[in-house]
Amino acid sequence: MDLRPANFTDAPALARLGRESFVAKFGHLYQPDDLANFLERVFSQRNVAGEIAGDACTHRLAWDGAELIGYCKLREPSSFSAHSDASRPIELAQLYTDPARTGAGIGAALMAWALEHARSRGADAMQLSVFSGNTGAQRFYARYGFHKIADIDFWVGSHRDDEYLLELRL
Repeated sequence: MDLRPANFTDAPALARLGRESFVAKFGHLYQPDDLANFLERVFSQRNVAGEIAGDACTHRLAWDGAELIGYCKLREPSSFSAHSDASRPIELAQLYTDPARTGAGIGAALMAWALEHARSRGADAMQLSVFSGNTGAQRFYARYGFHKIADIDFWVGSHRDDEYLLELRL
């Protein structure tokens, strides 16, 4: 597995993997129209390309040969900074792997990179939101020392999910 930064030509693969991962884990929770609108807004090639080209997000991609098998996206500054007294929090906005490869160490490799990158940028905390029903992800983040600091909402169309805001002090 190779980790590398994203570039503009990666937008189609990133959009595809983001959609597939989200739908595999959460697609059953939402009405079709709400889900379709959310996927278009968040995981369209245009949106992903814009994030790659912009300054607010940093993507790290995990490749296995010629195939994208996972990625993480950091957002700086964190969109959750108001929930904490951290002075320079960074947000782990997405950490997704190929659904068929969960548990293969991809997430761990991406998390190691994310933590190293956050520290190198002078962040004093990493924040992320996780679905309240996603106990597997909660266990994964707990292994790194993340703890819950707030209950927050996550909206997909007219559907509200209960989410936990987690934080790790760096």
